Amino acid sequence: MDLPVMPPLRPMLAKSVAAIPPGASYEPKWDGFRSICFRDGDEVEFGSRNERPMTRYFPELVAAADAELPDRCIVDGEIVVATDHGLDFEALQQRIHPAASRVNMLAEQTPASFIAFDLLALGDDDYTGRPFTERRAALVEALARSGPSFHVTPATTDVTTAHRWFDEFEGAGLDGVIAKPLTLTYQPDKRVMFKIKHERTADCVVAGYRLHKSGADAIGSLLLGLYHDDGTLASVGVIGAFPMATRRQLFTELQPLVTTFDGHPWNWAPHRGGDRTPRRNEGSRWNAGKDLSFVPLRPERVVEVRYDHMEGQRFRHTAQFNRWRPDRDPRSCTYEHLEQPVSFKLRDIVPGLV
Repeated sequence: MDLPVMPPLRPMLAKSVAAIPPGASYEPKWDGFRSICFRDGDEVEFGSRNERPMTRYFPELVAAADAELPDRCIVDGEIVVATDHGLDFEALQQRIHPAASRVNMLAEQTPASFIAFDLLALGDDDYTGRPFTERRAALVEALARSGPSFHVTPATTDVTTAHRWFDEFEGAGLDGVIAKPLTLTYQPDKRVMFKIKHERTADCVVAGYRLHKSGADAIGSLLLGLYHDDGTLASVGVIGAFPMATRRQLFTELQPLVTTFDGHPWNWAPHRGGDRTPRRNEGSRWNAGKDLSFVPLRPERVVEVRYDHMEGQRFRHTAQFNRWRPDRDPRSCTYEHLEQPVSFKLRDIVPGLV
């Protein structure tokens, strides 16, 4: 491979801001795997945010790049799995699997798409030093005949449209808006773009904890639950960003609530396939050596957390601690009080994506 910019390369990043800034180019914030696609003739490589190659996990995109992209180019974007019901991040996660046979099977059953939003090189020309408006125009022209696997994200300089996208597109699984200064050059691994994400609160039951990785008597993360209408407690995510002093204090405070798995709502003895609850000795797809077992607690404490959006029945990202709610009955922590986004179709955002 011989391109003006060579892999590995860390993508340009965005920093969170509270409101959509004026005077920028705005795009939907896609919820998938950030990736830079390098193509030099028959050679295609997909890099990740941490510079690890992702090529082997998406053979269908390698084939599509050969058919849909310019012969020599570098394109920044997001790998997603699009369905009639919106983006499916869980199906996307399943693609990170060591067995090539399973990867190939999933490539047929849940094929991925690539949403392009920046152009770093075309032919022998390095575009990283050019302003974003020029890169955007070149991207649109270069991918004018792409599809059905590669698509250019919509963009606008109209802030009113950006606000509408922020409100509407969440219903299709997108999680906010990206704002790019019009003169911005491409700056790898620098937080020079802006992201505006939804922020909401929810009252959740604390039903377990994991110990801190240091091995000390300290909390690593708290496991959160919400009740279904039938009275079952679903696992919805975790919170874990605490100062060490707070971690130790929580460990002491929670000891009276420690219980056994007999009768606990997340007892894995009767666990059935498909349930999204923690399981003993469950491993992390991203870190094969990580132990995700936990200490069960009687579900008696309620915590208010901040979150951006849901993926199915769980928080898409790690929630943030807001405050304890001793005034709340744990049984009142149900899915009913969560804000529900308006339904929206991906095909109305990017025609031909689904």
